[in-house]
Amino acid sequence: MKPPRTAPPRGQKGQGPQKPQKEQGGQPGEPTPVSASRAVMSELMMPHMGNNLGHVFGGVILSLVDRVAAVAAIRHARRPCVTVSVDRVDFHEPIHLGELVTAHASVNFVGRTSMEVGVRIEAEQLLTGERRHTNSCYVTFVAIDEAGRPIAVPPLVLETDEDRRRHAGAAARRRRRLEERESEAGR
Repeated sequence: MKPPRTAPPRGQKGQGPQKPQKEQGGQPGEPTPVSASRAVMSELMMPHMGNNLGHVFGGVILSLVDRVAAVAAIRHARRPCVTVSVDRVDFHEPIHLGELVTAHASVNFVGRTSMEVGVRIEAEQLLTGERRHTNSCYVTFVAIDEAGRPIAVPPLVLETDEDRRRHAGAAARRRRRLEERESEAGR
């Protein structure tokens, strides 16, 4: 008996393996939409990540924040990026061992060589499905060239009202950071 014929996977039409899809934007100098650089990482909080109260160490969460933000920055710039600063981080609630922590990152603002990446952290109690927003913060990155010097990054394409709202907030934070830097330099 002959095995039943099956149709090739959608889009292949029997012509062999397909090339991987490339995200829109992301070439040096080419405007890149916010959606092209979004990143999400999840990690189960294990015993070695916690303190004697069963809460996850803040440093574990900060490491996740830096890593997911770096992915978003590198996707946008398509260049190596380094962390320049992390804005204020407040932990609104403890994260408990055994919870799944998910970090969502997106580029909010682009300067000439720098990018602000917003990160939202959520903790999920896997047995109940309950999710809590535990903290958010903003991480600034600079794209670098082969010699480790800052290099220009592509413009950011704002696609949604939410993108525009985040961009406006990021522009205001950038102005405040620059004013603080000037004030500190004048001391």
